[in-house]
Amino acid sequence: QVQLVESGGGLVQAGGSLRLSCAASGRTISSYHMAWFRQAPGNEREFVASLSRVRGSTFYADSVKGRFTISRDNAQNTVYLQMNSLKPEDAAVYYCAASTNTYLLGSNYNGDWYDYWGQGTQVTVAS
Repeated sequence: QVQLVESGGGLVQAGGSLRLSCAASGRTISSYHMAWFRQAPGNEREFVASLSRVRGSTFYADSVKGRFTISRDNAQNTVYLQMNSLKPEDAAVYYCAASTNTYLLGSNYNGDWYDYWGQGTQVTVAS
């Protein structure tokens, strides 16, 4: 079992950058497919980015493609989300998630496929 703790959220001006961190404990993140989701008030949780367990393949929501980058540091047992050119619509609580489930095409976009979640970190973008 893995425990996930997010950090790095905060208030940033539109056009600015933030780097979110997801520190894992209990097991190494290389055992998991990892992802970031977000949820804004009144909205459903939505997929942001994922990183596959073996090949390290990355996937992004169209809304963040070209602006956000997901990465992992196995030595630090941490997953990152670098967010550049932030927009007001990026404001949300961002959650880190991990899965050991068998990958099927498109699984990584579905929050229900993930077994473990962090508590979330708030990102606020001022216009």
